[in-house]
Amino acid sequence: MLKVKSGDTEKLGLLYERYKKRLFGFFYQMNHNVDLSEDLVQNVFIKILKYKHNYSDESKFLAWIFQIARNVSYDNYNKSKKEQNNINLTDVAYKIDNKNNAEQTIASNEDLSTLKIAMQKLTYEESEILILSKFKELKYKEIGEIIGCSEGSARIRAHRALNELKVIFFKLEKR
Repeated sequence: MLKVKSGDTEKLGLLYERYKKRLFGFFYQMNHNVDLSEDLVQNVFIKILKYKHNYSDESKFLAWIFQIARNVSYDNYNKSKKEQNNINLTDVAYKIDNKNNAEQTIASNEDLSTLKIAMQKLTYEESEILILSKFKELKYKEIGEIIGCSEGSARIRAHRALNELKVIFFKLEKR
């Protein structure tokens, strides 16, 4: 990124190849739309080029790029005024083993469906921090840099979001 900042914009292609999948995954989990996610990844790299002068090697590049991605996602969210996010949880490690019997398979599918509904009931900020911490496996220090808070605050927000998800999940499960 320092080379891009100094004017060697051809190095942006290398950064694109290195980070496009992670960014796409983040956007896809936030909006569940392939075309939109691809567009948002492109928007991130346009912003990187536009704001390359703001990059400082004092912060980690991953945190900086995800901060831009978060802003792009939030701008898109505000623009489209979605009230709920569709998150594809089938890619998470809740897949069913072929050795399970039919009852276990049905129960697992019901749990996955309930979890998906519970995730949709979270606020945008809660689902965002859970995606960054649990699905993208970023460190709390990096998440704090991305969302503009301390590492401890990011940890607390993730913990609260996870607790809220549990509450919603168990309420839905009791129905």
